[in-house]
Amino acid sequence: MDYLLRVNDLKKYYPVRSGLMGRVHKWVRAVDRVSFTIRPGETLGLVGESGCGKTTVGRSILQLIKPSGGSVVFEDAELVGMRQHELLKCRTRMQIIFQDPYSSLNPRRVVLDLVGEGLAEHGLVKSLAAKKEAVVELLERVGLSAQILYRYPHEFSGGQRQRIAIARAISLNPALVVCDEPVSALDVSIQAQIINLLIELRNELGMAYLFIAHDLAVVKHISQRIAVMYLGQIVESAPSVELFDHPGHPYTKALLSAIPIPNPELRRKRMVLHGEVDNTIDYSKGCCFASRCPAVMDICHREEPPTYYSSNEHYAKCFRADESHD
Repeated sequence: MDYLLRVNDLKKYYPVRSGLMGRVHKWVRAVDRVSFTIRPGETLGLVGESGCGKTTVGRSILQLIKPSGGSVVFEDAELVGMRQHELLKCRTRMQIIFQDPYSSLNPRRVVLDLVGEGLAEHGLVKSLAAKKEAVVELLERVGLSAQILYRYPHEFSGGQRQRIAIARAISLNPALVVCDEPVSALDVSIQAQIINLLIELRNELGMAYLFIAHDLAVVKHISQRIAVMYLGQIVESAPSVELFDHPGHPYTKALLSAIPIPNPELRRKRMVLHGEVDNTIDYSKGCCFASRCPAVMDICHREEPPTYYSSNEHYAKCFRADESHD
């Protein structure tokens, strides 16, 4: 099996209703024809500003949100349209880590039940003692003590709560974990610890990640490949190092220019984007980035840009992607 996950032409549209009868007259294209692959044990970083559709992509893959179209093939099984009882069998192989570790944990349940819920639900432990033993092992794996088994989420810091959420996510030994901005709600000093933990777990357990974030610097540290989203579309995708060294899309260049350099003597030329972000209702043709692009041409407003491949795994959707690769 070459790929663990194959996403092809994924769409998620929401209706905009108006009038007395509430008829649909427009659609919000939250995710518009998104395609990518993930290999076993690989991390694909999905980057973009808030509202671009990153989280919707992650939840649509897991079928927590029903896609409007497209294909999601996980371990050679098509998930779109799969019946609920069949989908339940795939749940042990796919998990998610949410952005806010506090709201993702039931405040009325102790750590033993939070982490051990999946084990009990899928019949992987036969007794309370077995459940306790398995949970203790999971907690130790994420750097927590067995002494917290009977404590509640409000008794922990944000970093500790996210470690508990990670322990719950890996409890069923999944092949794929969707990490939905797992460090954005944490202090900067804690973010590196959680990222390093995720890397360590990936190397130990052989899991693959779809790592969703808005910070390219964070994503570079954990991802082998990076896909850049704008207004529901992937505008560039490349191996991590290649994307940083040779960005092909103006939006990617703008994101890279905003990353601070930890040396006061060095300065990076900043690319400032002007104008407002379009919504996914208004634009119907042309490039989704045309209204803010500093290198825009007339054709950008009329036609959808082609996909230019600079290498086998590096492409950018831009009319000028082949002009320079700096």
